[in-house]
Amino acid sequence: MMASRALGIGAALRQSALAPRTLRNNAVMRNVVARRSVTTNSLPPSAADSILNEQRLKRPNSPHFTIYQPQLTWVGSIANRVTGVGLSVLLYGFSIAYLIAPGTFDSTHVIEAVQTLPESVKYAGKFILAAPFSYHAINGLRHLAWDSGKFLSVKGAYSTGYAVLGATAVSSVILTLIK
Repeated sequence: MMASRALGIGAALRQSALAPRTLRNNAVMRNVVARRSVTTNSLPPSAADSILNEQRLKRPNSPHFTIYQPQLTWVGSIANRVTGVGLSVLLYGFSIAYLIAPGTFDSTHVIEAVQTLPESVKYAGKFILAAPFSYHAINGLRHLAWDSGKFLSVKGAYSTGYAVLGATAVSSVILTLIK
């Protein structure tokens, strides 16, 4: 008796001792009693799409970033990706254009085309090119600092984020004003 209590099999022993022998030994009867009746319907393959669409309509939506208050960390991350893609598109676009028409896109023709522009357009163009380049380069230094294990706290992330924005503004103006 003590062994069955210690092993926790007392209830199983009582159940097997009190169960009728015919039901306990007859596998067919056990299966009939234990089974539930389930009905299935055969559906055409086109019904799968409508069932799936009904299930999708009943699912809850996950929160979208537009419901959150903008934070420097995720805005900076998006800006880093956008500037990287933009700079890559410019580099590859100019390279492909040079390969297609080397006489039109060589450096002498580009310099001559830029010299004919008004001063305000030149400065605006230089700033439009300098700002993403500066941001992406300086933010890359910030990521190198993170990779070395520095500034990983929330305070450190925000302080380096503001430092990147300030350094980007200063370096963009400097790059724009260089003759």
